[in-house]
Amino acid sequence: MTAHPQGRIRRAVLRGALCAVAVVAGAGLTGCSGEDPDAGTNGVGKLPAERIQSRTRAAADSADAVHLAGNVVSNGRTYRLDMRLKSDGGTGSVTSQGVTFGLLRVGEQLYLKADAGFWDRADGDGKGDGGAAGKLDGKYVKVPQGDPAYKRFSGFTDKKVLLDGLLTLHGTLATDGHHEQSGVRTIRLTGGDGTGGTLDVSLEGSPYPLRLERAGGAGTLSFSEWGKDFPLTQPATDQTVDYGRQLPTS
Repeated sequence: MTAHPQGRIRRAVLRGALCAVAVVAGAGLTGCSGEDPDAGTNGVGKLPAERIQSRTRAAADSADAVHLAGNVVSNGRTYRLDMRLKSDGGTGSVTSQGVTFGLLRVGEQLYLKADAGFWDRADGDGKGDGGAAGKLDGKYVKVPQGDPAYKRFSGFTDKKVLLDGLLTLHGTLATDGHHEQSGVRTIRLTGGDGTGGTLDVSLEGSPYPLRLERAGGAGTLSFSEWGKDFPLTQPATDQTVDYGRQLPTS
């Protein structure tokens, strides 16, 4: 039987009045605020914070590749990272104290690429383009695995090391509502009510981490291009230099 139009109108008016009362009272009735924020999502937004964290870590670990960009503060120094990473290496750039250098790791072999100014400043020989710095300008310099620079810089090219170190929130986990990052709906995780960092997790497709604010103002990073492959090959021989001794580091 078709409902009488006046009956539908009365019910609509009553529903609107109830919603208004709920807003004033701070109660919040289901359906009064419009669409379900988790409708059409991957469903992780309805999970407890600990399970969301578990799901996003599993998604990140299983992804073949990722692009991360942003700032990381470590040992009192700020590093600006723009890196593409996968399980067998990574490539990109790092900026620290106004100096930018490129990193490339293919398997176990790490290369550092920078201009003469970087090497001149790092080596401190004052010879500029006339010394060793000029020979290294714009070249891929092999970093020996036993060199202190290898340990210092290879972590920037290691997907597992970076994600294990970054995707950790400190303190009691909680959710902090639905948000959006670059047009993608997210659920936000917090550690220690935000003092232990915040992490936005995608509600669309796989629950990948999309944006991280580290605890204590130790940097902000964005994550994108999850699972998108990229070429990772050894540089050409004529573009490679074997430094032959311990590398200088700035």
